[in-house]
Amino acid sequence: MFDLLNISASALTAGRLRMDVTSSNIANASTTRGTFVDGKWEPYRRKMVVMEPREKAFDQVLQGKLQKQTQSQANLQGVRVTGIVEDQTPFKVVYDPTNPDANADGNVMMPNVDLSKEMVDLLAASRAYEANVTAFNTGKSMMLKALDLGR
Repeated sequence: MFDLLNISASALTAGRLRMDVTSSNIANASTTRGTFVDGKWEPYRRKMVVMEPREKAFDQVLQGKLQKQTQSQANLQGVRVTGIVEDQTPFKVVYDPTNPDANADGNVMMPNVDLSKEMVDLLAASRAYEANVTAFNTGKSMMLKALDLGR
């Protein structure tokens, strides 16, 4: 009965993290000193959220099969975040000899953040979040209607 709410709640949590990470990427799109590696500064590196379907533990699947649940009932678990990974695409090189981080040739290493890609990702994440809020509210109202029927 609460599967719909649990699935939507897990998607809301993952979607919120995805929006937060994307916002961080946008905020750091021009940060030339993101991390200190091997004695020198590297630009901010774009981060991405990795998600996967949440699966039941073996004993829960076994109990579901013993109780003759259908396949769709046995796999309703939602989504979980497995990690936040850094994008390994190369940094952008921009000629700006006035920048304090410029090398001897006047080139500056800039973050590998593409603002148009980030805006599309943020829009997709916010639409998915809105859809999950709608699904959660629909499930909640269905549960309340079912309780009203029992009166």
